[in-house]
Amino acid sequence: KCGTGNLKRPGSRAACGMSNFDTIIIGAGHNGLAAATRLAQTGQKVLVLEQGATAGGAIAQSELEPGVFAPRYAHLLMGLGMPEIKTLGLQDHGYTPAVSDMPTIALCPTGRHVVLQGGTVHYADGTPHPDAAAYQTLTKRLTKFAAGIAQISRQAPPALTGGGWRQAVDLGKIGLNMRLQGKDDLREFMRVALSNVYDTVLDEIADGPLAGVLGFDAILGGHMGPRAPGTMLSLLTRMREGAQRSLPKGGMGALAASFTNAAIAAGVEIRCNSTVFEISVTEDRVTGVVLQDGSSLTCGQVLSSLDPKTTMRLSHIRHYDAEMVRRVRHIRTKGAVAKVNLALSEAPKISGLDDSLSAARWVMAPSMDALELGYNGAKYGRLPDDVIFEAVVPSLSDPSITTGNRHVLSAIVQYVPYGLQQGWDSNSNSDLGDRVIAALDKVAPGLADSVTAREVISPQDIEVETGAPGGHWHHGELIADQMLMMRPAPGMERYALPVSGLYLCGASAHPGGDVTALPGLNAANAVLAGLKRKAA
Repeated sequence: KCGTGNLKRPGSRAACGMSNFDTIIIGAGHNGLAAATRLAQTGQKVLVLEQGATAGGAIAQSELEPGVFAPRYAHLLMGLGMPEIKTLGLQDHGYTPAVSDMPTIALCPTGRHVVLQGGTVHYADGTPHPDAAAYQTLTKRLTKFAAGIAQISRQAPPALTGGGWRQAVDLGKIGLNMRLQGKDDLREFMRVALSNVYDTVLDEIADGPLAGVLGFDAILGGHMGPRAPGTMLSLLTRMREGAQRSLPKGGMGALAASFTNAAIAAGVEIRCNSTVFEISVTEDRVTGVVLQDGSSLTCGQVLSSLDPKTTMRLSHIRHYDAEMVRRVRHIRTKGAVAKVNLALSEAPKISGLDDSLSAARWVMAPSMDALELGYNGAKYGRLPDDVIFEAVVPSLSDPSITTGNRHVLSAIVQYVPYGLQQGWDSNSNSDLGDRVIAALDKVAPGLADSVTAREVISPQDIEVETGAPGGHWHHGELIADQMLMMRPAPGMERYALPVSGLYLCGASAHPGGDVTALPGLNAANAVLAGLKRKAA
């Protein structure tokens, strides 16, 4: 919809030539749209500016060939909670949640695949898995810890300094809830939270595809191995909503449309093909934005879905002290993930897997050691010899995504270095695509022959398309020292930047990446709280 032109409220002042807004939001990804909807619900006049042709950002879709649509980046829901769905009214605007949690297939090169479904674990041939009981015990405990993190995720993190009595009360509530878990659980949480996923998981289950899935979930999207300190906290954040993964009806493109429609229904104006050239600042306060075409728009505050480095550059570095600039420059943003989309003439079939499990999440992470080995290659700028990936075939869950009985496969490939030794070019993309297809063909024979179109998006491509530095999906490493009150950096952990009226609302802000809408909603609430304090 957005690509057909500007979307305006009927009869709005913007349509009559005036350009003043209460709030301007840069970026029409799901976080930007969530923030816009929340602010518009309170009566604010909100404008969203998107440099691309369509709204949706990471959850938008692209057409591989006529009638075959693939999720451009994100291809599964994990972490979008019911409170956020209700607040935004997504179900009233086209979002239909999946009926059940999507099973996960831990692929094994030898064909001894492991099925994780509804909290149970067994081999694909139906035989019991020797670590099933230990896995269930471990994940039950981790899910309990993750529920405590969910509470912290739905509010601004505590400030490192100051904060007043309100933050003291919030901290007290968090501490009390953790204490009520019991002395033993609290001690275990403190032991686990800052440890690495490699040691924590392998202390309880043997290394192999089952352990590999947990390790993969901890490092997905990051430039880190499972032995990195703090990777357990990364895993816990992904278990906030019970670690459930699902595909909404109509695919991720339908979810993007629901975010867009909810924003428009709330009164938000969305302008696509609108690139922000500068954030206007007068006397250390935001006054509006200047677009690439030279036009100016005025507003009371600006929310940026962009990363902090880009946001500070747009608002001019001179408005920030040297220490703040130094902290932002040291945010780790080296991407290590690529995306491969395939159009298929027929449905892929994994050897040894029942057809009823074909519409599942496939994870190729044979072991923790395989993950660590893959990370070693990425550190030195090499493409992975044995690709590690997560793949789904959304057309098996919802045939309406494609036409003519064709299918689409979406794969997120881990440990693909941003800084490739020989540099990124069309040959590098082709080489990576060949490796992914070959790996898929080993577990799903005949898949390679059914590929009719493909799309390979490298970390370099992600940086160009989205502006994310280093092509990092989360706009910054999602690990302990860049999370909670340390995200994205001290001094901007509560969404507001030192320039008055300027806020972060994207993946770089607490609680970080993935499709949760929490950074956007939390940032909007921070704006509303600030306006309330000024009015008091």
